Amino acid sequence: MTDTLGRSQPGGRSGDRMVLDSSVLRAADRFDAWTQAVSHSFVPLVADPKARNGALEFQGRLVSQTLGQAEINTVSGSAMSVHRSERSIARDNPGYIKIGLQLRGYSVVSQDERDAALAPGDFAIYDTTRPYRLDFDSAFAMFVVMVPAELLRIDRRTLSTLTASRFSGRRGLGAVTSAMLRELSRQLDEQPLASGHHVSDAVLDLVTATVSERLEPIEGLPDASRRRVLRLQAENYIIHRLSDPTLTVTAIASAHNVSVRYLQKLFEQHQTTVSGWIRSRRLEQCRRDLGAAGLGDRPVSSIGASWGFTDAAAFARAFRLEFGVSPTQYRHEMLARGSTVPLMDGTSPIAQSGGLDYSSGSF
Repeated sequence: MTDTLGRSQPGGRSGDRMVLDSSVLRAADRFDAWTQAVSHSFVPLVADPKARNGALEFQGRLVSQTLGQAEINTVSGSAMSVHRSERSIARDNPGYIKIGLQLRGYSVVSQDERDAALAPGDFAIYDTTRPYRLDFDSAFAMFVVMVPAELLRIDRRTLSTLTASRFSGRRGLGAVTSAMLRELSRQLDEQPLASGHHVSDAVLDLVTATVSERLEPIEGLPDASRRRVLRLQAENYIIHRLSDPTLTVTAIASAHNVSVRYLQKLFEQHQTTVSGWIRSRRLEQCRRDLGAAGLGDRPVSSIGASWGFTDAAAFARAFRLEFGVSPTQYRHEMLARGSTVPLMDGTSPIAQSGGLDYSSGSF
């Protein structure tokens, strides 16, 4: 269901998904409609197109939904600059914090006399109570999470030392946060997300941990948040090593400085085991490869081996148990129907594994 235009309030219940696609509008109306939608979904902003013919060449899209404690948005458009001025703040100052993840193109986020140059996968934090600016020199897409400042559990004065600072999406907790936000954006683009508070709490825990990592160790987080972050770190570690047949629970626990028993408890809270989670992720990737037309000439046993299944017979049994058919039968059925499963975008380690299904709340 698509909502009418209007800003939702973070902190409320999960709301309807709102979509604005400027391509369905007259060229003369596109930029104004997009700007109005962005200002309603976020906070009042001023946008200036950079194209030679200005607003007449503009193309943009906005997908927005309230998700528990957060307002999430995937916003895209042509080259432009966007800024929040003192006048805009005086007119409407709800006190939110934004986390902006670059999905496509490049941007520069400026606030508090700092500039963060973002490439795809990177993200930055900025505060809507003070002026800021975003510059996009070419077509772009960005995923933005907007939350009340108090939910990050970091006082505003401390947070002000990290605004407009680049958080890399390629290492550490930043990589885990980037992957999670990218997957949320992908699913939001396809359908409304459910189970809002559960997911928004996980997002806030992870963002808080990533920001806090620059201020204090993860041990400084509340117990529940620390457990969630540790599990996400462990999952990300596993995903990057799915093809390694020597991957063990002991090695995973050691890499995260916890005992095997503690690691198992983290996964047991979600009705699975570490080994079971690894097996499911490997089988899902094998399923995707078996359904990919471009890999049709690759032996079934080779596909299994490439994802850590060194015993072809054991792989066939595990696949049948998981999906109800043998790997060979599954491939034949998929290729016969011409209904192949696309390989996922390798830029997202969580998506690469088959992903976490936020739409059903299974986080």
